Amino acid sequence: MNPTNTTDPDYFHKVVDCQWACPAHTPVPEYIRLIAQGKYTEAYMVNRHSNVFPGILGRVCDRPCEPACRRTRVEDEPVAICRLKRVAADHRDEDISALLPKKPAKTNGKKIALVGAGPASLTVANDLAPLGYECTIFEALERPGGLMISNIPSFRLPATVLDEEIGYITDLGVEIKYNHPIASMKALLDEDYDAVFVGSGAPKGKDLQLPGRDEAAANIHIGIDWLESVAFEHTDKIGKQVLIIGVGNTAMDCCRSSLRLGADTVKVMARKPRAFFKASPWELEDAEEENVEIVVNHSPKSFVVENGKLTGMVFEKMEYELDESGAITSQKSAGDVTIPCDDVILAIGQENAFPWIERDIGLEFDKWDVPSVDKDTFQSNRDGVFFGGDAAFGPLNIIWAVEHGHQAAISIHKYCEGTDVTDRLAAGLNLVTAKIGVNEWQFSNDYDPSDRRQMEHVELTERFRKLDTEVELGFAPEQIATEVQRCLNCDVHTVFEAPLCIECDACIDICPVDCLTITVNGDEDDLRTRLTTDADNLEQALYVSDPLKETARVMVKDEDVCVHCGLCAERCPTAAWDMQYGVIHIPLVEDEVTAAQVAKGVAAE
Repeated sequence: MNPTNTTDPDYFHKVVDCQWACPAHTPVPEYIRLIAQGKYTEAYMVNRHSNVFPGILGRVCDRPCEPACRRTRVEDEPVAICRLKRVAADHRDEDISALLPKKPAKTNGKKIALVGAGPASLTVANDLAPLGYECTIFEALERPGGLMISNIPSFRLPATVLDEEIGYITDLGVEIKYNHPIASMKALLDEDYDAVFVGSGAPKGKDLQLPGRDEAAANIHIGIDWLESVAFEHTDKIGKQVLIIGVGNTAMDCCRSSLRLGADTVKVMARKPRAFFKASPWELEDAEEENVEIVVNHSPKSFVVENGKLTGMVFEKMEYELDESGAITSQKSAGDVTIPCDDVILAIGQENAFPWIERDIGLEFDKWDVPSVDKDTFQSNRDGVFFGGDAAFGPLNIIWAVEHGHQAAISIHKYCEGTDVTDRLAAGLNLVTAKIGVNEWQFSNDYDPSDRRQMEHVELTERFRKLDTEVELGFAPEQIATEVQRCLNCDVHTVFEAPLCIECDACIDICPVDCLTITVNGDEDDLRTRLTTDADNLEQALYVSDPLKETARVMVKDEDVCVHCGLCAERCPTAAWDMQYGVIHIPLVEDEVTAAQVAKGVAAE
């Protein structure tokens, strides 16, 4: 193999598995270290720079960072990354106005229309308004937030948290026109806007057309529409026996909301085994804690209607055979069963809907009848029209919408400036030694064997009294102190200087996880068979050094196995190994502006 190019920012970026997995590339170990030092406000601001909504996402993020957490290399449970984000939000200074972006003294004359006041549009406005852009958001509902307000129940996400973090954006001079749905893209394009961003989400819930559907329509509800009706207090009750069809996160919100509106029994009906559920494991656990019954292997067949009223549903009981990988190889029916109910909520998915976009304005639509959008620039085929969040590529989650907003803001700025929207700054890397003594570091490299802390919940007897009683209480001080020490500081990298190595094998002897090998070079498949520990994870790179001066062999490190403990650097007699902070810089639109100003200054000189 060729020597690893560690000057490529993505090399060390990918080694910080949590940050690499986060769509917005939040520097997780950095903010956890700040929390460990009691610097909650600084930790909050580190979060806000990338993910914009720390208090919101600290409660309801889908946590793509946690399955990637390196802690799972040494035990089952990852660091509670998401909940530590909430810690920063809950314990920061009350007034952070001096640290937030400011409304400019005057605008730059460029006007941007944004459709929908969800996380994608809000992020675009957050990035562009401080640069002088006049941002106007058109929102169909009476409050901002998109799915964050309409589809996430207040017992998971309090309105006060939403209002505060959205307020930081509107305080930048962003105008939101409420109760103002856009009925015509053509009409919007005829108005005096320099660019249009569509962040209208995926607002259409999927229906289930089965026998009895029309006759029982009054008691059959589309999940996302029903949650919106509950959020805006148009619905305040439900039947005593409720069935939820579907097992995604929306289904979990529907079943828990049903209990708070008066249901005695709630069953979530799943067509397949639990391994195929789309809901996050913690969402399932929270629902089952509230005595929601999850029924697997039941495929809906028809609605039962008696005397014009819904009384139940007929399901086909399914039996599946699985192979060793868990894939279904065959299925068969085991007969029908009727389950009584008063109401049914359908939470079987949602999709984009653009009836307000005319098909004769030059916008291309794909085979699913959604606009064709570039995955890097978020621009449609029509100049000046951009999409992001669920409106761009279908239902994902809030953190993806935030990243879409960041990238779309760059494109919108470049478009308005008349420059190439594809010409974007690359990510940057800055490595700084963490050493303060021969065997001393600026970070804690002791391994803390503590188990993951479990967040306390409001007692069951209390949480159903009010719809907006937040169930999760946050971490107690002892839990914070323990959980932050579980982080392995993956952004403090083991950096190797081949010319300094004398091949004494001291690093190999001390490594607690056997991630190091000195061996003859070869191709990757060959090297992976000759390492101290088998390198099975092909998604994680091998580090391969330059030839060592004594034998021309190479130092090989499996980045998947390394836990960044620093023992190799402590033991190395020649300082060939060092522990260095790796700061990955992900450019935002403000960086593009600065770079352009610098370039103009250089050109002027």
